[in-house]
Amino acid sequence: MSSDAPDTLFAPLRDAAQTLGLNLSEAQLHQLLAYLAMISKWNKVYNLTAVREPQAMLTQHLVDSLSLLPALRRHSQSSGQSSLRLMDVGSGGGLPGVVVAICEPNIDVTCVDAVAKKASFIKQVAAELRLPNLHGEHSRVEALNTPPFDLITSRAFASLLDFTTLTRQHLKPGAIWLAMKGQHPSDELAALPADLDVFHVEQLQVPGLDAQRCLIWIRPKA
Repeated sequence: MSSDAPDTLFAPLRDAAQTLGLNLSEAQLHQLLAYLAMISKWNKVYNLTAVREPQAMLTQHLVDSLSLLPALRRHSQSSGQSSLRLMDVGSGGGLPGVVVAICEPNIDVTCVDAVAKKASFIKQVAAELRLPNLHGEHSRVEALNTPPFDLITSRAFASLLDFTTLTRQHLKPGAIWLAMKGQHPSDELAALPADLDVFHVEQLQVPGLDAQRCLIWIRPKA
């Protein structure tokens, strides 16, 4: 990404955020673009994404991840909790975890990845962008030793069955899973065990992206 790319991407990012109903500050928008520039820079060594063109990276990574935020904000308000802990599983280059950490300072985000280089990149992002609420963990999620979380999310990590099975031990009582998916995953939903409650499937509209996206809300049955 060229040095002037963030300047040309500022207006499209601001417009997309506004379309999603997100009132982000200029500082947050600049942090998001700084993060995108870091992905582009580190991509040469760490192979964080196959998408290389700046506008495509903006839409397919940043804006796609931003589409999760309205749902997160609704959940945060309805739960009545002023601060939440979120785990982003199979986070790769930090999507959507880093985007959440930038836009929601009251959410403490842990990005977990089995690839050491990717967890190192998250730590570098947290340091460079001064995000005390962002943490990178190098571990297989089933082996991770950590206090439980209020929310566990993923974007293209695994099937819903694997996602919920591997992370169930990390859920707090009353916590939920939020799985970002492409088109409605009927087969994956059918494969979930009977003791899980898929209580909402939400269609996501991603500005500028001509592809289906949905958000699957899951919790253990009481």
